[in-house]
Amino acid sequence: MSGRRKNVIDEAKPHSIKKFELIEMYIQSWAQKLMQIDSCNGLIFIDCMCNCGVYKNEAGELIKGTAVRVSEALLEVARDYPGKTVHIYLNDKDSNRIEELKKHLPQNERNYQVVPSCGDAHELLRTIGPQLYSTGHLHYFLLYDPYDANIDWGALLPFFRNWGEVMINHMVSDSVRALNSAKKATTKEKYQNTYLEDFERLVPYGSDKAAYEKRVEEIIDSLKGERRYYVSAFPFYNRKNSELYNLILCTSNIEGFKLYKKCAWKVFGGQSSTKNSPESGQLAFGLDGIIAPETDESCFHLSDIAKYLQKKFRGQRQVPLGEMWEVLDTHPIFPSDGFRKEIKHDLVDSFGAKIEQMINPEAGKKETVITFSS
Repeated sequence: MSGRRKNVIDEAKPHSIKKFELIEMYIQSWAQKLMQIDSCNGLIFIDCMCNCGVYKNEAGELIKGTAVRVSEALLEVARDYPGKTVHIYLNDKDSNRIEELKKHLPQNERNYQVVPSCGDAHELLRTIGPQLYSTGHLHYFLLYDPYDANIDWGALLPFFRNWGEVMINHMVSDSVRALNSAKKATTKEKYQNTYLEDFERLVPYGSDKAAYEKRVEEIIDSLKGERRYYVSAFPFYNRKNSELYNLILCTSNIEGFKLYKKCAWKVFGGQSSTKNSPESGQLAFGLDGIIAPETDESCFHLSDIAKYLQKKFRGQRQVPLGEMWEVLDTHPIFPSDGFRKEIKHDLVDSFGAKIEQMINPEAGKKETVITFSS
């Protein structure tokens, strides 16, 4: 292996590999759904900070990163829909990384184009962004994955105002670790730009991760315009259970929002983060008198979804299951699909719910309903 190759290929920790898997699963599943829509003529995927496309795991084995995984997944989609197009833009500021990336990408085909580039990520976004206003029948997905807490909201604005998704890696650990010790004017400016706030007003945030996360969500809410917008954020932890970053999906399409939650819980093995947080099995009294498993709010489990539904519908009789799942559709973290069997099992076994079939008097058809305990 050449010296240059050793220098550009980084090691990927387990949490990074989970991130690769989540993005790949979501993009592959969502692209298939989008291409089935008649008005969608094609897809645009943008990774403006893509690295070299491959990494080494802790065993020293070469593995594929996000750029290569998504490129291969979207090639399959392009072949499934020959009448529609797929364009992929992959950018990194390091020319050596881009040269390495090119070795691992699929070949272009008639309706499938990968465009690698080397340059400033924000200049690329400021070039592509304004063009989105004239691409109404193309669906885009922007992956914005900076190496630290450095977000250029001005470059992202057109992507929030058009039909598509923005996924942001918010490196909250950088802010928690370094903001209060920042001395250089350029470093302070970075944090001011990321959180759109005077540095002096950020200092009280200190090591409060929730404060930084809330501020980012406030900024996203202000940029989205008038339309309904859905935001879901999932935290990634290292082996020491320290939170490193949040992977935030921003979309105006509830189906994409629901799918992202499902994919995240699947990749994380039936929980809401990469944290090592096995279900304790310990029971606790809630304020409402319900005895239920203790909740780790940094890593929810399926039992927490059942607990949430029991609290929401407590004492209600013959609630249509569809109505119950709709409550989860708009929940920022809990999935409404992918784990229905397990959630129903928890509701029955842990909370005494009763599930049965009955004839809907209005529709005259059978439907499944659930009665919640008081």
